[in-house]
Amino acid sequence: MPSRKQEERDMNKTVAMAAILAIGVTSAAFGPARADSKTVNITRDLPAVEVLHQGKPVRVERNPDTENMLDPDFSLTSRACPPYCIQPASLGPGVETLGELEMLDYLKRVGRDPNVLVIDSRDGDWAQRSGVIPGAVVIPWQELHPGHTDPDKVAEHLVFRFGAARLGPLWNFENAKTLVFYCNGPWCGQSPTNIKQLLSLGYPAYKIKWYRGGMQDWKMLGLTTVAPK
Repeated sequence: MPSRKQEERDMNKTVAMAAILAIGVTSAAFGPARADSKTVNITRDLPAVEVLHQGKPVRVERNPDTENMLDPDFSLTSRACPPYCIQPASLGPGVETLGELEMLDYLKRVGRDPNVLVIDSRDGDWAQRSGVIPGAVVIPWQELHPGHTDPDKVAEHLVFRFGAARLGPLWNFENAKTLVFYCNGPWCGQSPTNIKQLLSLGYPAYKIKWYRGGMQDWKMLGLTTVAPK
């Protein structure tokens, strides 16, 4: 029959072995560091994405500086509401809310799929100060709102940029493009205003996507931006 000291030694060995196994499982979950990998990838297996911006390739990646800080324009936690009020997670039935990875999937289609258009809804001052997401075109939210511009201007965007067809007082969106909107972030109402306006005109909800995180989250993750045209 083993002595008490022998039992204690056996128990300590068992505890030590369990700890080693636990460390091994944790290491397997996160995986070994790859010698040839970047320090800051988009995902574990995705270091960067190539996007066409105004016909030229742009490499979208995260800032490799692990001490990089958020731009001052997007470092505030509180802004006056109204107008800077928190937006809902969904803008309506059928309108898809996107995260960063889904946004990247649409950006990869820009310039290659004529049926996809990514729109930066922010007014010119914001776009000039912080840059735009590669692949996006800047259409300030006022240009799609009849309360802030000539209705004929709105119609021009619908026909010549979005692919809609005018049928007298009505609109035909059968061949309209898939539109991906974003603005400054969850506290910004510029792209939501445009989306609600398009829905009121009958634009199909399934052809409207919304990157709710906007420039706030894009910048927070250190993703590439470019100067607006």
